[in-house]
Amino acid sequence: MKKIFRGVWIYAVLGLITGVFYREFTKFNDFTETTMLSSVHVHMITLGSIFLLIVLILNKLFELNGNKGFAAWFWFYNIALIGVLTTMVIRGVYQVIGINAEMLSHIAGTFHTLTAASLIWFMFILKYALFKKSN
Repeated sequence: MKKIFRGVWIYAVLGLITGVFYREFTKFNDFTETTMLSSVHVHMITLGSIFLLIVLILNKLFELNGNKGFAAWFWFYNIALIGVLTTMVIRGVYQVIGINAEMLSHIAGTFHTLTAASLIWFMFILKYALFKKSN
């Protein structure tokens, strides 16, 4: 539970920081076009902080961490999400300073796929906990 709660806080703080970074970095570079940086803040708050807050509540209600795969899922999810967020930040910075960031597309796609797989994995963990709890 403490690891999940720490994750909620870390993603919330980093989400706020990335929002400020986006605003200030684009302003400093006189950049007015669309950039990937504008999405990092929302992704970090939603998929990081809010989703993990929901996981924390579900864990409290249904003891998800009693599932053997929960700890592995937690680390897999965070690694995949951090990969997504990192590639988004790099791509956004490259867009602002004028460097072609197309090379990141495959890496970002891989991390997006891993994040999607971890969300599906979580649904199986939740399903197991719900049906186990109801018996």
